[in-house]
This record gives sequence, structure tokens and C-alpha cells, in this order.
Amino acid sequence: MTAEDLGLTESVSMALGGMIGGGIYAVMGVVAGITRYRTWVAFVAAGIVALCAGYSYIKLNTMTDNRGGSVTFVQCYVGNSDLAGMVGWTLLFGYIGSMAMYAFAFAEFTVSFAVVPASVAGLPLRPLISVLAVAGFVALNLAGARTTGSAENVLVALKVFILVAFGVLGVVYALGYSPASSLRFGVGSLAGFGPVVAAAISFVAFQGWQLLFYDQESITDPEETLRKAVYISIPAAVAIYVLVGVVTVNLAPEALQQHPHVALKDAARTMLSPYGLATAGGVALALSALFSTGSAINATMFSAAHFAKGMLADDLLPDDIGDADADGIPERTLLVIGGVTAVFTAVGSLGAITSFASLAFILIFGAMSLLALRERERDSVNPLPPAVGLVGTAAFLPLMAYNLYTREPGTFGMVVVVALAVVSVELLYFKRDVLEEQVVPIEEERIDDAVDSVTDHVPDAE
Repeated sequence: MTAEDLGLTESVSMALGGMIGGGIYAVMGVVAGITRYRTWVAFVAAGIVALCAGYSYIKLNTMTDNRGGSVTFVQCYVGNSDLAGMVGWTLLFGYIGSMAMYAFAFAEFTVSFAVVPASVAGLPLRPLISVLAVAGFVALNLAGARTTGSAENVLVALKVFILVAFGVLGVVYALGYSPASSLRFGVGSLAGFGPVVAAAISFVAFQGWQLLFYDQESITDPEETLRKAVYISIPAAVAIYVLVGVVTVNLAPEALQQHPHVALKDAARTMLSPYGLATAGGVALALSALFSTGSAINATMFSAAHFAKGMLADDLLPDDIGDADADGIPERTLLVIGGVTAVFTAVGSLGAITSFASLAFILIFGAMSLLALRERERDSVNPLPPAVGLVGTAAFLPLMAYNLYTREPGTFGMVVVVALAVVSVELLYFKRDVLEEQVVPIEEERIDDAVDSVTDHVPDAE
């Protein structure tokens, strides 16, 4: 891909595609289940924090000679390779969580078709479909398939068109055909932590734009193009999420209670029923969800594998995971990422997967906001956006944890176990030299003690 291939239009498409790709289909039911008619508030709050984090990325990138993303920023401004590596690992697990979430939603919409059974021989089909989806896109990436900038424009335009059409038709139905002839926004019940908690859980739906920072060599005038792309794509995603959220909670409230993961399909059936197209609308929306979540898996897997390759080159990942000198994406890297993703999506609940992925991006975006805030003395850095990003992510984290603990203790436990496992693996890897220095002397001391003990019990030769 040449630099001319990625101008502003392509960059906006890639950033918007990363956010719109599958997040709206995966998190809508989870968010609406918490906030109902206040769902739009959650998306606005999450979007504001994401936009402030985007500002921090842009400023850090402008001030960094060796341009890159989160890992580069930590290396540059903190000077700690171990911390940079842990940031990279956390971000990589965030991408894996995102793909697991997309694969979960992909399977949910697949089994929503009448011709697809929900179970076979008493076993649920959803985990199998999710794993097969991941395996299929691993194979596709191993074959070297990649969406070019021009194709991404078409794909994103199609996804955005379907969702905007869904929203507009939903508004028309609500105002013209619904018995209430109105839309409810929950304005009278904005108080409370519900929307903030939902914003934290939905935060994963606002990741994807930061991937542009890892491909700056392919972007024309990257500093200016990235700035415009971030400031255009995030507000556009917020607007689409708000529109779709308002329509869904107004037209399919029962579906959000009974089967929230595919509530958008029920809303589509409702809005097209006056035209005799209820079934066609539901099928079209489900197909759109399959297309969007599938393309999101593919794009995230491609970007995550390249991100992992860069970490391999910097010795921030074990060599066993892949060869940094390989042409294209290392096969072992793809297989490892795909394997971990498959495990996540097979055994995890959608709430747990979504919460874990959001947790990862809350931590990383908050850290980048903190770095930018530390550089506020520089003339080009306005401290307000990084401060908002830092405060927002700092508020999201405990509120999300408390919500899971009180409402879904099982999910909370699963998220805690996975998070502790990830942190433990990171510490064991990046502190392996320190641990080795501590373990070796202990082992040598024990050997010496054993030798002395044996020697003491052996009679002296006469």
C-alpha cells in the first residue's frame, strides 16, 4: 500500500470502521439493559472521554520524534521498557477481547435465523459458531487477504448506511406509526450512576481509531490527517450510536429484556411492519450484523497481529510467539492470537468479554491522557482534554467494577480472574530477570547446604 492510498477519506473510514464494525451490535444489549431510555447518555459520555483520549494521542504523537502509539509514547515519555511492554500486552489483550466480543455477537445473530438451531444434541451452538468464525478469519489472514483503503471506504459506507437507515426508519415509525407517537429519552431520570456505568462498559465500542497511529508510514501527511480523522470519526460514531440506541430501546423494549444480544433485529422487524417487510427487515439487519462483526474480527485480527509483530521486534513478546523478521504477519502470532480469542469467546459470557475489553481500553486511554497531562507545560498542549480523559477513565473503572459486583457477581469474578491472570503473566515475563536473580542465589544456597549436610555425615578417611 502506498502513502497515496491512505488520505483523509481512507483514514476516517478505517477509524470509523474500527468503531462501527461490530461494537454497536455487541454492546447495545448490554448497555441498554442497564440504562434503557438513557442509553444515548452512556454513548455520549463514553464518546467524550474517547475524544479527549484522542486529543492526548494526537498531541503525544506530534511531540514524539519516533511516531507510534501507546507503547512508543510510554518508551519516550517514561523511559521504561518494561512498563511500555505491559502497556502493549494490555492493549493486545484488549484487541483479543474485542475480537471475542465480535465473534460472540456474530454467533448470536447467526442462531437468530430460523433455519439455524440454537443447539444440537442438547449442546448450545453459539460457542461452536464463535470459534469457527475466529478460525475462519485466522485462515483468511494466513492466506494473506487484506482489505485495501479503497475497499474499506465501500465497506464502511455500506455499514454506516444500514445503521443510519435503521435509525431514520425507526424514528419515522416511532413518530408516525407507534401508538405512543413519540420517542422517550429518559430525560427525567438522568440522575444516578447508571449511564456512567453503561458508558464504561460501552467504552470498547469506541476503540479502533488508535490503530491508525501504528500505520503512519502509509498515511499522507500523517500528523494533520490523523488529527482530522480522529476528530471526525469519534463524533460520527457517537451520533450513529445515539440514533441506533434511541430507536432500539423505544421499539424493542421487550426484546432487550428477553434476548438483548439481537434486539436490533426485533427493532428492525417492528419498524418495517407497516410496509409488510417485517421479516425482510429482520433478515437484512441480521445479515448486516454478520457482515459487520465478521469484518471487525478480520480487521482487528490483522491490526493486532501487526501490532504484536512490532512488539516482537522490540523484544516485548517472547520469541516463541512469532518471528519478527517474517514477511508479513508471522503465522505463529496469528495462531496464538486466534487461539486465545477462541478460548475467550467460547467460555466467556458477552457481559464478561465486553467488560474485560472495555477495562483494557479504559486503562490504556487513561494512561495516555495522564502522559499528555504531564506534558501540559508545553505550549501546544491544552490540559483540559487530557484531564477530562483521565478523570473519565478513572471514574469508569470503579463504577464498572461495582456494577458487575452487585448485579453480576459471576461476571465480576470472571473478569477479575482474567485480569489477574493477564497481569501475572505480564509481571512474570517482564520481571523475569529480577526473579531469576532472586531464584538462582536461593537455589545455589540450597545446593551448598545440601552438600555441607552430606559432607558432615561422611566420616573422614583415615
